[in-house]
Amino acid sequence: MRIILRGFLAFCDRTEMIPKFDEQTCLLLIDVQAGVNVFEYWGGADGRRNNPDAETHMKNLLDAFRVAGRQVAFTVHDSREANSPLKLSLHTGAQLPGLEPATNDIVVTKDVNSGFIGTSLEIQLRRAGITRLVVVGFFTNMCVETTVRMAGNLGFDTYLVEDACATTNRIGPDGVDHDPELVHQMSVASLHGEFCTTISSANALALCAQDMPSLERCQGNE
Repeated sequence: MRIILRGFLAFCDRTEMIPKFDEQTCLLLIDVQAGVNVFEYWGGADGRRNNPDAETHMKNLLDAFRVAGRQVAFTVHDSREANSPLKLSLHTGAQLPGLEPATNDIVVTKDVNSGFIGTSLEIQLRRAGITRLVVVGFFTNMCVETTVRMAGNLGFDTYLVEDACATTNRIGPDGVDHDPELVHQMSVASLHGEFCTTISSANALALCAQDMPSLERCQGNE
């Protein structure tokens, strides 16, 4: 069956509507740290990112999950790489304003791309009774993508909120500067329908309050 969600085309063996985000649903924020905006490190001299509204969408979703009493989780990146701005020993390792963890949130520190490698994220989610993940954060093509791929393979019902994620331009091995929006869109297209269902932040907010019969869940390997 052919599915189109916000311009992303996927083929699924079966589809079903997306039910309300209930107590088994967790909002997972990936690496929402100041260092993601050190553009020259990630994209070279002409470093830049897409989606300047990503943080606003993240904050809106975080507020909605907190009001609903739903579980929230954060990954915090403490890089192995000597020059990375995502180190907890640096000021650029700090959380972005308004996106700080609260007392009852799950928080794991990682030093590779996946939120599940070398951390207790999976076991903490299982213990909390979480079966569904709503993923936002940085960078779409790096830690977000790697974590979403693993979440889908681990059997979580996974939703990627594409306008609550962002990335930077990438310089290819041939020296070509790939625009950040293209990098973002290619990553989302690779994930949707295979490892997750892609939705918008507006749809994610609506799902905090009600079922969405107009939306179709589309995740592979099931």
